[in-house]
Amino acid sequence: MTRQAHDQFAKQYLEELLSLVGQVETSRDVPSEVRQIDVWFVPTEPQNAQAEMLGLLGKIAANACLLEPFRNPPTPVEVRNCLLKLYSLHGELLRQARREGNSLAEVNLPLLWILSPSASTRLINGFKAELNSEENWTEGVYFFPNLFKTAIVAINQLPVNQDTLWLRVLGRGTTQQQAINQLIALPAENPLRRNILELLANWRINLEIRQNLDSEDDRELIMNLSPAYQQWREATLLEGREEGQRLMVENLLEGRFGSLDEQLSQIIEPMMQLPPRERIQLLLNLSREELLTRFRG
Repeated sequence: MTRQAHDQFAKQYLEELLSLVGQVETSRDVPSEVRQIDVWFVPTEPQNAQAEMLGLLGKIAANACLLEPFRNPPTPVEVRNCLLKLYSLHGELLRQARREGNSLAEVNLPLLWILSPSASTRLINGFKAELNSEENWTEGVYFFPNLFKTAIVAINQLPVNQDTLWLRVLGRGTTQQQAINQLIALPAENPLRRNILELLANWRINLEIRQNLDSEDDRELIMNLSPAYQQWREATLLEGREEGQRLMVENLLEGRFGSLDEQLSQIIEPMMQLPPRERIQLLLNLSREELLTRFRG
């Protein structure tokens, strides 16, 4: 469950950031034996000024690409499955170009970026991946041989600076903890700070709802996310930020009951009329039928 929650957060997180610089599509199906690409990104042309704000992530997003974020380091089989998605998409794009009477040059085919909390020497060497200092790619970014059009980012090896912040948030352990603390320390007027804190806070809420949090990984993740949750909660209550409170209600309903269907959507507005503390207590303690009975009228 931790992995599923991470996957959902990572998609929302990358969509939030990359929508500044282009078109983002999550969970895109590719043909044959249907596989889903976690994030499919096409940059805005020409590249806008906000790409610089994203640092290393913005550099990655300079070209069309697939992004596959992992909560745990991928196995060789999982890496090969990512490669299958990439080449299936290449085939789809080439067929589309032919149907439209166009050609698609090799240089314009999208790249695959595997975002991993860490990467073993065995994995890196097994795929003949190497650092690329000639084009000023930082430590921790390993490129497969050129024609594979693939790179793996070992997040724990990235330098700890502003340029790598948005990727380090997707790390684990101390790497993630440092990144979240750095995010909290950003000026309040930073255009990304508030929305990302909100995503992190809701990730923590969903984890607490959906899981028993028995494993060490669960407890570590909750601990890492807690400062972001506290910052977001204080800011939301202080500002009376209705959209943030509404998002919390939506996430709690979805987390408890699996989906936010039409019936549940209809009770959000009347619930928003309650004080925050009472609202949260009801969301956590009442059953679906009890909530519908109380608020549907």
